[in-house]
Amino acid sequence: MSRKRRMFDIDIPAMDDIPVGNVPDKVLEKRRGPMAAAISENADALRDQQSTEETIRAENDRLAHELVRLRNEGLVTEHVPLADVLTEKLTRDRKPGPDPELDELKDSIRDIGLSNPIRLERRSDGRFELIQGMRRLSAYRALLDETGKDVYARIPAGISEASDLDNSYRRMVDENLIRKDISFAEMGALARAYAENPSNDCPDVDKAVSTLFKSASYTKRSYIRSFASLLRMLDKVLMHPNDIPRNVGVELKRKFDATPNLVRQVSETLMSEPDRDGVREVAILRSFLGATEASEDQKPKGESSSKPRRAKTTFQVTGRAGVAKCSASSGRIELKYNLDFTRVDRNKLEEAIAAFIEALPEEDDLTHG
Repeated sequence: MSRKRRMFDIDIPAMDDIPVGNVPDKVLEKRRGPMAAAISENADALRDQQSTEETIRAENDRLAHELVRLRNEGLVTEHVPLADVLTEKLTRDRKPGPDPELDELKDSIRDIGLSNPIRLERRSDGRFELIQGMRRLSAYRALLDETGKDVYARIPAGISEASDLDNSYRRMVDENLIRKDISFAEMGALARAYAENPSNDCPDVDKAVSTLFKSASYTKRSYIRSFASLLRMLDKVLMHPNDIPRNVGVELKRKFDATPNLVRQVSETLMSEPDRDGVREVAILRSFLGATEASEDQKPKGESSSKPRRAKTTFQVTGRAGVAKCSASSGRIELKYNLDFTRVDRNKLEEAIAAFIEALPEEDDLTHG
């Protein structure tokens, strides 16, 4: 007996509906079992993780490069052992001797720490050169000696790569220009030391002042030059140069220019009192600045000898066109110079007179100098 064949209806898709090439995901998903789905999900997770890790690595690389840049520019604060900080590169502009304000700085560091890190430059031997912060460094060293605490054995510092000498000096000078206690004698001494150092390739003090104190005003640079010259003229004679008021030092230098022999007289007078203090030294210098009265033989005919004389100062200043003869009295100054002032450009003449007036001491300075 033959068996009957069963027939089944099978829906065969049209040829145009059969996918060619990659099978669409929606078709595969219908055919995937639980294991295949898990494998696919794990692969997607791995791809997401790899992408996340690459993003993190790129950000870390960027931050690392930024950190290196900031560190090289000295904008990252690090704690540096005091023993690794040297002060050999620059001539300091601080006056030698005890610092009366150091105790106040030490108390502040004890209470709240160091709010302004010092500035250092890297050396080839792995140590560091101080550029800014001599008082802060001195305070930390004193605190370490007094307390022995490890917290003072390292000092917060911004460290930059070594720069040329001019830039290092400028950094030190520009910070100290804002100090209220820095004297013109200190700045003048620094300019002299800079000019005398062969490694700086600086021909004279004028150039040194222009280089170091570029940020200062024209008038202030002129005062510094005057004090630098005064220190040279009275080299090894002055005992308290940092006590000399600005107006005394500037006027004394002018006197020396007009009367070179006066240098010897001042020197001899100072040396006659080897035990003098700062107040007495300034008083001696002031004694050579007193206004001179007109002599009897200069008195106009017919003028009574009992009539009070107006105090007057006369002096000479050497300029490019020769010697200028000056006569100064209360509220009045006369200048005779080998130059036709009517031919000088008015703006330049006004600038010169304005600079002259700006360089003069204030009335309060004359009273309290």
